[in-house]
Amino acid sequence: MKIQIGSTTVTSVYEQDVIGLSNTIPSAAPDALAELAWLDDRFVDATGELLGVVQAFVVEHGGKLVVVDTCVGDNKENVVVPEWAHRRTGFLERFLKAGFNPADVDAVVCTHLHMDHVGWNTFLDGDRWKPTFPNSRYLFARREHDHWRAQSQSSPTDPSDVGGDLEPWAQRVSKTQVAVYQESVQPIVDAGLALLVDMDHVLVPGLRLVPTPGHTPGHVAVEITSGGEKAFLSGDSFHHPCQIAHPEWANAADENPAASTGTRRMVLHELADSETLFIGSHFPEPVAGTIARDADSYRFDTRA
Repeated sequence: MKIQIGSTTVTSVYEQDVIGLSNTIPSAAPDALAELAWLDDRFVDATGELLGVVQAFVVEHGGKLVVVDTCVGDNKENVVVPEWAHRRTGFLERFLKAGFNPADVDAVVCTHLHMDHVGWNTFLDGDRWKPTFPNSRYLFARREHDHWRAQSQSSPTDPSDVGGDLEPWAQRVSKTQVAVYQESVQPIVDAGLALLVDMDHVLVPGLRLVPTPGHTPGHVAVEITSGGEKAFLSGDSFHHPCQIAHPEWANAADENPAASTGTRRMVLHELADSETLFIGSHFPEPVAGTIARDADSYRFDTRA
């Protein structure tokens, strides 16, 4: 799917579906979703299951080719979502079919360093992980990178340190994120392609990062300005359109739910009733729309 913002083109490249999205937003029960008249079957199935996708965005802006978020990747370790482990997704074939060559990419922006946003940073060549975009600089928010680097250098979470029903989940997440750093981030650092930046970094005029912490400590979104038009690419500050109506519905993977809720409220307040296009990183087609005030809440008005 292609989205036009002034003279800038954003192309979504699908990798795979999100698995168990409803389980990660526990407040989004079917009866609560049914109250949102605008939330149709493009986003929720007949059983009340939330629909979502994993996708990358290719931004053609000012003569530069920028990839925002790089999905889960192939051949990756993943004990927290076994269905995503050691997969062959066909993503690179779709990337090429969309008209893009990995060697032509100028920059890769990772909104954060979770498993489904950094996977195609690298590909497996024999027994070595190599940069997928060899001529690119990979931009990581310094705060985000340093957080996960420290995590990767510590022992995986011991279930006895957590207690209760969270024991297996905490251990799986910890192990997965260590693997994520080792497979998808460390090789980029070792290759000299990593660029650690502030959370409000400007890549080029009209393309900047926006601090949106909460889901992770150094989470950023991406703002695009072109030809008098503007777009906001959400990363995981939002996982599903239902959070537009209910920003207090935190995701189970939000490291700081209070902060993530605050971020969503801030974004909604700033974008409501404006022409700024909201692009949801995990939203299925149509991924883009505008934010409108809806009584004492908000709704997502899709572009298509």
